[in-house]
Amino acid sequence: MNNLYNRHLISMSALTTTDITNIIKRATELKQQAEYNLLANKIIACCFFEPSTRTRLSFESAALRLNAKILGLGDINATSFAKGETLEDSIRVMSAYADLLLIRHPQAGMAQLAADYSEVPVVNCGDGTNEHPTQTLIDLFSIQECQGTLNNLHVAFAGDLKHSRTVNSLIKALSQFNTSFSFVASEGLQLPEKNISLLKQNNNSYKLTNNIADVIPEADIIYMTREQKERFADNTIANGITTLNLKLLQQAKQNLKILHPLPRLTELPTVIDDTPYAYYFQQAKNGIFVRQAILSLILQNRA
Repeated sequence: MNNLYNRHLISMSALTTTDITNIIKRATELKQQAEYNLLANKIIACCFFEPSTRTRLSFESAALRLNAKILGLGDINATSFAKGETLEDSIRVMSAYADLLLIRHPQAGMAQLAADYSEVPVVNCGDGTNEHPTQTLIDLFSIQECQGTLNNLHVAFAGDLKHSRTVNSLIKALSQFNTSFSFVASEGLQLPEKNISLLKQNNNSYKLTNNIADVIPEADIIYMTREQKERFADNTIANGITTLNLKLLQQAKQNLKILHPLPRLTELPTVIDDTPYAYYFQQAKNGIFVRQAILSLILQNRA
C-alpha cells in the first residue's frame, strides 16, 4: 500500500518505518531498472529561495528521467519576491501551475507554511536549521546499501551538529532502528538538547565527545558535516571543526563507511577519497534514485 500518495513530505516525523522501507524499496527498483515514463505529463516546480547544487540538480535529474517537466524560479531577485510578495501568496499561485512543489528556504518552518497554502503536495528540500527529509532518505538508502541493514548499527556524527538540518532529520529517522549514536563536536557546535531528549525518549544509546578518535573503533558509519557559518547566530562562537585524517582511520572497522551531505570543507580531506571507507560520492549519486522514488510515490497511486 502506498501511503505517500498525494501527501506532503515536510518532516521525517511524519514517516513511519513502513514508509521509509517503501521508499528505499522503490529507489532500489529504480536504481536496478530505469522507468522512463512514470511521470509523463506531470509538472514539478522548484521553488528554491537559497543556493543549492545537489538537491536541486538531483531533483531535476530525477524528474526529467521520469519524463516530468520542470519549472524553476531562477533568480529570486527577478521574481515578485523582489516586489514584496508574501510566501503565502506565491505558494497559492505556484501550486496552480504545477502538480508538486519542491521548496527550499533559509528560514525554519517555511516548508510547513508552504504546505498550509498549497493546493498540491509540497516536498521540503531544506528549511533553515530545521529539517532536510529527502537528504535523510538518501542517507538511509546509502546506509542500507553499504551495510545491508538499518538495524543495530553504531552511527557517529561529527562536525557542526548545532546547525545541520541533515543531522537533525537523520537522528529522527535512525532512532527508529535501534541505532547506537556517538556525537563528536567542538565547543559551540554541539548537538542541541532537543535531539538528546528524543534519544532519551526512544531509549537509544548515545555518547557525547569532542574527540573523534574516541568513536572510530566502534563506528559502522561516520557522518561528517561542515561548519555552516551561513547559519551562525550572532552569539555562535565555534572552537574549530572536527576533522578526519588517514591516521585516525587506521583504527576503523573493516565495514566502516563515511558519509557527508556535501559540500565539504576542511573536515574531510580529499586524501580520504581513495580509501575503502569513502562513500559520500555514491551517496550523492543515490540522490537521483531516492528522489525518483519520492516523486513517483507522491504523484502515482501505486504500491
